[in-house]
Amino acid sequence: MTKKQMVVKDNNLVSATYSLGVAEQRLIFLAIIEAREQNKLINVGKSLRIYAKSYGKQFNVEKHTAYEAMKRAVEGLYEAGFSYSKTDEESGELGHYKSRWVDKIGYIDNLGCVELVFASDVVPLITRLEKRYTEYELRQVSSLQSEYAIRLYELIIQWKSVGKTNKILLDDLRMMLGVEPEQYKKMCNFKAKVLDLAIKQINKYTDITADYDQHKDGRVITGFTFKFKIKKDEVATGTVRRDASNGDMFTIEGLSDNQLGRIARNPSFMADYNHMVSSTSPAGQDIKAWEFEMINRLKKDATEFNKRPIREYLL
Repeated sequence: MTKKQMVVKDNNLVSATYSLGVAEQRLIFLAIIEAREQNKLINVGKSLRIYAKSYGKQFNVEKHTAYEAMKRAVEGLYEAGFSYSKTDEESGELGHYKSRWVDKIGYIDNLGCVELVFASDVVPLITRLEKRYTEYELRQVSSLQSEYAIRLYELIIQWKSVGKTNKILLDDLRMMLGVEPEQYKKMCNFKAKVLDLAIKQINKYTDITADYDQHKDGRVITGFTFKFKIKKDEVATGTVRRDASNGDMFTIEGLSDNQLGRIARNPSFMADYNHMVSSTSPAGQDIKAWEFEMINRLKKDATEFNKRPIREYLL
């Protein structure tokens, strides 16, 4: 069985504001996978090498073409930065930050590789993940040719357990997708060149079928909500594994998914463990997202839920 290549990001990074081309985003994906495979607690300052052979195999391009794309992406990544928000652990207040993606990046012709060092702010957002993160298989975005499609897929898949995002204001959406202020100012152009193009590619190449609803203030569009479904063939092949109707297949201490869901919805359980999620994350805003995340975390490591016996929340 082929090992799954998983892209895993802290939700603060998924929701960050930045503009990267397709090649730059692909380098980031491969570097994230390499970093996590080498060591989940990768040290700041550690170099990572991404080889053209790997890039070509993953994104279905010739090795020479892959290396040329990687070399062009070096300059873009060196200059690129991103803006993100996170809750301060000491005060609980929301902070707003700017960071670069890399401290150093270059290429080695004779080896056919790009070498990079992630910036110190990036490392915990891709490796030291315990609470709020999004993961998906790299193959889901491998065939996407639009940088907007890649970013939109990431933003949508945060809400996988719900099937629908919260309302995203137009200005926020433009920034998160990396649309420059001078680009596609007319709504018709924004839809045609960004949203509709991205949705078309997502529906064709990924594991979800997506669409959007518009929100208006009078006749002016002010935001969008994205709704989506997992494709039936993905469910059938096992890509989507957790289903409440099959709860008895996934147990912890003899408890089914339905029972774990009841535990997660218990007001006492929520009061005991609401500190585990940010109020700005999907799980902090939607009960279904909360339930989904808590079930997964209970299965992953029930020992972190130690304030009282888990079965007590069923009473």
